[in-house]
Amino acid sequence: MRYLKKVLGGGLRQYSMVIALVALTLIFNITSGGRMITSSNFQNLISGNAYVLVLAIGMLMVIVIGQIDLSVGSVAGFSGMVMALAARDLGWPWWLAVLLSLAIGAAAGAWQGFWLSRFGIPGFITTLGGMMIFRGGVIWISKSISVPAPTELKVFGSGYLPEWGPAFTGMNNSTLLLGILAIAAFAFTQLRRRKRSAALTGKTEELWPVVVRIILVAVVIGYITWIFGTGRTGTSFPIPGLILVVLVIIYNTITQRTRFGRHVYAVGGNKTSAALSGVNVQKTYFLTMLNMSLLAALAGIMFVGRSTAAGPSDGTGWEMDAIASVFIGGAAVSGGVGTITATMVGGLVMAVLNSGLMLMGVGADRTQVIKGFVLLAAVAFDVFNKQQGRASIIGRLFPAKEGKPQEANPASSDS
Repeated sequence: MRYLKKVLGGGLRQYSMVIALVALTLIFNITSGGRMITSSNFQNLISGNAYVLVLAIGMLMVIVIGQIDLSVGSVAGFSGMVMALAARDLGWPWWLAVLLSLAIGAAAGAWQGFWLSRFGIPGFITTLGGMMIFRGGVIWISKSISVPAPTELKVFGSGYLPEWGPAFTGMNNSTLLLGILAIAAFAFTQLRRRKRSAALTGKTEELWPVVVRIILVAVVIGYITWIFGTGRTGTSFPIPGLILVVLVIIYNTITQRTRFGRHVYAVGGNKTSAALSGVNVQKTYFLTMLNMSLLAALAGIMFVGRSTAAGPSDGTGWEMDAIASVFIGGAAVSGGVGTITATMVGGLVMAVLNSGLMLMGVGADRTQVIKGFVLLAAVAFDVFNKQQGRASIIGRLFPAKEGKPQEANPASSDS
C-alpha cells in the first residue's frame, strides 16, 4: 500500500470519483453485453454530451463565486436559433452567423451580470428571469418551427478528426497523434512538477513512482486512443471532444494560474475579505456571468451542428445537467471550492449513466430518477465528510496545493 500511495502521489481515496467512473463504465459494459466500451458508443458519448460539459465549465465558475445560472439552456437555445435564422433568412455566411450567436451570448451574460454586479440582485433571481425571457424569445422568433442550420456547422457538432498519412498503423492517424501528444504532455507535467517540488521543498521525489505513474497513465490513454482510432471507416476522435479538451486546458489555466481565477475563488470563499484585499467583486461577478453565457452560446452552436437544425425546445433542462456535473465533481454549494478537471469527471459520470441506462433499455423517466439519487448521494457524501473533518470529494480528487486558490475558503481548508 505504501508503494501504491507513492505511485498515486497520495492516498488512494483521492481518486474515488475516477474509480467510480471506471467501475460504472465496466458495470454497464457487462450488463449491456459489451456494448458500452465500443468505438461507436464512446464516440457518441463524447459528441452527445460535449455541449453539456462545455456548460459545466462555465457553471463551475458561477458556482464557485457563490451564484447559480438557471438561464444557460435558454440562452443556448436562443443564440442557436438566431444563428440559424441569420443564415437562412438573411443569407449570412455560416461563420458570420456563428459570430452573431457568440455576440448574443456575450450580450445576454453582460445583461445578467449587470443586474448582479451593479444592483446586487442574486444570480438565482436574475437568471430565472433570463430563463423566462430567452425561452420565450426562442419560441417567439422561431414561431415554434425548427430552422435548418448551415451544413458547415455539422463539423462542430458531429465531425471527426481527418485521416492522413500511411495506413500501416491500422488506426486513424489523427487520433493516434492526439493520443501521443496527450501522453507526452502528461509526462512533461509530471516531470516538471517533480522539479518544482524539489525547488520549493528542497526534497526530490523518488523518480520511480513518477515513471510508473507516467506508464500507467500512458497505458490508459493508449487504450482510449485505440478505442477512438479503430472505429468504422471515416470516424475518429470527435471534433466536439477536441473543442472540449481545448476549453478544459484554457479554463484550467485561467482558474489555477491567473489573477482573475484567484479572484473568482477569493470572492466565493469570502466576499467581504476579498473586497478588503483589493479584489473588485463587482467586476468578478460581471465577467463570470458574461463568460457563462458566452459558453452557453458555444454549446448551442455545437448542439445545432449535431442536430443540423435549431428547434424551439433546444436547451430545455440543460442547466440541470450542467449543475449536476459541477456538484458531482465536488464543488461546494456555498462556493469557493471546485476544479475544472473534477467537474469534467462529474460530467462524464452523468454521461456514462445516460449511455449505460439507455443501453439497458431503461426509460427516460427512470433515468431521471436515478440521476437525481446519484446527485443527492454525491452531495450528501461530500457534506458528511466535511462535517466529520474528512477530505471532501474535491479534496480527494485533487488536493489543494500551497498557494492555490482553493485555500481562499477557510471553511473548506480540509479539501
